[in-house]
Amino acid sequence: MAHLPPLAREDIADPELQEMLERYLKIRKFIPNSVLTMSRRPKIAKAFAALNQVILYEGSVPEETKMLVALISSQASGCRYCQSHMANLSSIYSASDEKIAALWDFPTSDLFSPAERAALTVAVKAGQLPNEASADDFAELKRHWDEGEIVEIVAAIGLFGYLNRWNDTMSTDLETHPAEVAERTLGTWGWHIGKHG
Repeated sequence: MAHLPPLAREDIADPELQEMLERYLKIRKFIPNSVLTMSRRPKIAKAFAALNQVILYEGSVPEETKMLVALISSQASGCRYCQSHMANLSSIYSASDEKIAALWDFPTSDLFSPAERAALTVAVKAGQLPNEASADDFAELKRHWDEGEIVEIVAAIGLFGYLNRWNDTMSTDLETHPAEVAERTLGTWGWHIGKHG
């Protein structure tokens, strides 16, 4: 059970926040409880949304890759809420259920390109504490991605460092739709809702 319940959308007066919530609803088909909880401080919620937009939806790294990077980073850190959300967004941005389910097999699976493997290696190592991303990992990353793209990849990992801490600390209640996607795609790896149910 969440330590703070999400606000009801109708209790949020800020028109900019309402626009942001409408975008979430359009893309995901639901509004994340994490954002509804943050909305108690509209400036925090809006700053988060702006950073989320720039990191995940702008630049030249494919959105599917960024979603998978965020997913495996969240798996490495252990945040079940973020795992389910990123399984959902990976699916929305073209990753097949088979690819999402095979994510932990990325080093050897034919479903992943060498460029994706390089990004996912850094993501899984950076999602752990202590951070294990090495100079060798970055040398491989540089073989496939330019410097700006590396910034995008590491920004996605960093964004989910924040979200993993936020949602695990708040015990944010998981919405039905991403929970169903996680069960379908991550269930073979032992995914369960944990404290987010």
